[in-house]
Amino acid sequence: MKTLICDCNRTMTLDRPALARALEATPKANADGIADVHSVLCRREAPAFQRAAKSGEELLVACTQESRLFQELAEQTEGAPGLAERPIRFVNIRETGGWSRDGSAATAKLAALIAAAQLPPPEPVPTVSYRSVGRCLVIGSGPRAEAAAAMLDGKLDVTLLVEGGELPQQHERVVMRGHLTGLKGWLGAFEASWESSNPIDLDLCTRCNACIAACPEGAIDFGYQVDLARCTSHRDCVDVCQAAGAIDFNRSARAEEGRFDMVLDLQAVPAFTMHEPPQGYFHAASDDELIRVAMELREMVGEFEKPKYFHYEQRLCAHSRNQQIGCSACIDVCSTQAIRSDASLKGKTAGRVRGLAAPLTAGIVVEPHLCMGCGACSTVCPTGALSFAYPGPVDLGRRIHTMLSAYSAGGGRHAALLLHSQKEGTERINELGRLASAGRAHGVPARVLPLALWHNASVGLDVWLAAFAQGANQVWVLVGDTEAPQYLQALNEQMAQAQAIVSGLGFAGEHFRLITASTVPTLDAALQAAPAQGVPKPAPFNILSDKRATLEMALSHLLSQLPTKAVAPDVIALPRAGALFGSLKVDANKCTLCLSCVGACPSNALADNADQPQIKFIEKNCVQCGLCETTCPENAIELEPRLLLADGGRTRLQSRVLHEAQPFHCVRCAKPFGTRMGIENMIAKLAGHAAFQGAAASRLKMCSDCRVIDMYSNSNEQRITEL
Repeated sequence: MKTLICDCNRTMTLDRPALARALEATPKANADGIADVHSVLCRREAPAFQRAAKSGEELLVACTQESRLFQELAEQTEGAPGLAERPIRFVNIRETGGWSRDGSAATAKLAALIAAAQLPPPEPVPTVSYRSVGRCLVIGSGPRAEAAAAMLDGKLDVTLLVEGGELPQQHERVVMRGHLTGLKGWLGAFEASWESSNPIDLDLCTRCNACIAACPEGAIDFGYQVDLARCTSHRDCVDVCQAAGAIDFNRSARAEEGRFDMVLDLQAVPAFTMHEPPQGYFHAASDDELIRVAMELREMVGEFEKPKYFHYEQRLCAHSRNQQIGCSACIDVCSTQAIRSDASLKGKTAGRVRGLAAPLTAGIVVEPHLCMGCGACSTVCPTGALSFAYPGPVDLGRRIHTMLSAYSAGGGRHAALLLHSQKEGTERINELGRLASAGRAHGVPARVLPLALWHNASVGLDVWLAAFAQGANQVWVLVGDTEAPQYLQALNEQMAQAQAIVSGLGFAGEHFRLITASTVPTLDAALQAAPAQGVPKPAPFNILSDKRATLEMALSHLLSQLPTKAVAPDVIALPRAGALFGSLKVDANKCTLCLSCVGACPSNALADNADQPQIKFIEKNCVQCGLCETTCPENAIELEPRLLLADGGRTRLQSRVLHEAQPFHCVRCAKPFGTRMGIENMIAKLAGHAAFQGAAASRLKMCSDCRVIDMYSNSNEQRITEL
């Protein structure tokens, strides 16, 4: 790969030899491809770019300011491959660090940014398709709906659903009166339902105005609906409308529905109240918003695609078992309501194990047409059943590892990884860099490594801890003013978990922080935070697609790289909210060892013992989903969020007994069956029941085999007696 760098008219200090040395020491980075430092590559030095383009090599240009110009220039350069065949990559080294006050010391950071940009693009993901032919439903009052329809005419097939307000004399489009009762769907597949109860049918009305003139109470106006509060049943309007037959006071309320590709909602209260409404739905409360969304709606005809942002592994899901709900973190955090509980398996069984019904596993359903790609569901998922795919954890992990390795190879210290959204976060950082170039701000410090994500909520504890283990002293997430409240809550909870673990291991300082920068000066100040204590030796591992495996590798490395004089505690207490690690407390006075919890556990953290009444537990496998807690009929289980580190963390890998009880021995053959507490509870509860008296009561104390034998023997004795 050939890399072209430019100091943008000498406004940055770029050290080409130092950059090359840093890249030479970075696996998978290309140092040989770095050309000389240019100053005006986009102007008089453009021939250097053209020569590079004609070489046929992959091309990386360290400038995003003039990306469009470079692409056009490549297309016009004779002998250069087309952009479809060999796309040009771009990386911003100017606003992200070169223009900061310590830009002269940012060589290690610039090498990190270039090394990450040289990596191959992530693997492509499946796509989700939408098809719109332009059927648009406009909901609102008559005059405003008509004004909106006029803006959309010529491009869209508009239908109006109005409730109140006058209508124009000319009948140019389909207009329906009624109250919206339901709306669901997405671009190309909206389903609307409404109810109409007025005597005048607008579909039949010719707007001849005869009814308005005939009504003695003035109960009909140019909205062509009867004001039933003013009407005194003269029915003069019915007489003058006989030819059209549009007025019928005996008409019952009608429930109607229709399918549309787009919806323009002009109501004061939007039909969709979630933070992120579906694609194809627009709400415009003001006239300024109406003009903006009308322009967008006019372009939403045709076929569209977007990435399928998530990957779901149902076998890992800890949402529900046996019709009991455990973890619902993804459902709670989704701002588009794209995730719902899967009730399709309700009432069914999943086979039989040891003669008993096997645990019934049901998961969640994610509607890809509603998903907007925030990735928050993957962040809060305790098992990794939901993972973000744009890019996936492996591609993102490779990028982070490469950045940190190049930064360290270039002599950088105290790296702070700044994760931000690809759009809003990038704009905020660029604005900060611009002010820094004019001396009005410090700019992004040399130790801060910005990394753009599709959405800042798409990564969580596994990526943050892995990055810390790989040499990032701090991990910060930049959020904007428009984030969904549930995203901020989820990120804060995950931050608290990460900080509790790192602080518990003895690392000093604040390592994980959510930066909410509503203004550029606020962001500038936040990025000047003091460094925290990092690992003595960065980890060599790469982030895996398996979330729990990544977490285990990160924890293992941190335990091996404790700060000087620090001793790992046996247990680190974790906040309850968002906990991914922990144990269980079992109340021995309540537990009857019915083993419902064992059957419900989705992660094999709980197990029974075939030889004696026991509940066994492997703490490493517990994801704190709560299924055991909600399944337990005696309410004997309580979650205990914590990280067990005794014996170097080996204890949490081993099976241990959470609870055990004395077995009850059959009064006939002395074989153990059940537990003493369980049998005694059953006998006490059935003591007054008529069916369990005398011999029947004694059989409750027998094993299943002896119970059958006793019933058969008593039956034969009774028969002999009768004979």
